[in-house]
Amino acid sequence: MGVIREVSENKLIVVIVNASACSACHAKGACLASDMKEKEIEINHFSGEYHIGQHVNIVGHTSQGYKAAFYGYLLPFLLVFITLILGVSLSQSDALAGILSLAILIPYFTILYFFRNKLKRTFEFEISATI
Repeated sequence: MGVIREVSENKLIVVIVNASACSACHAKGACLASDMKEKEIEINHFSGEYHIGQHVNIVGHTSQGYKAAFYGYLLPFLLVFITLILGVSLSQSDALAGILSLAILIPYFTILYFFRNKLKRTFEFEISATI
């Protein structure tokens, strides 16, 4: 569930609060583990009339979650693992192989950063129903 922060003719900005399980605890003031973050979601395709402050439900497809997990976790892990194996077998130096396997993440995440607008179009959310 989110709250509309900005409305224009071709996009909505919806804010959702990402709260950890302990953020609703009555003792959160005495604990350092409480964690609440606001995240903005841009919705480009919608129909209907919406206004600022309106509560809405945000829906994403399951396949988007799998794709995000692939780009964010699985592919970097495979790159590090393959680079480590190749580095150890080619250089015979564990330290060099370790450094190279971690350094491979710099160009990977740089490429992801430059393609962020294309990825943003891939990960689109929808409004299912207003509350």
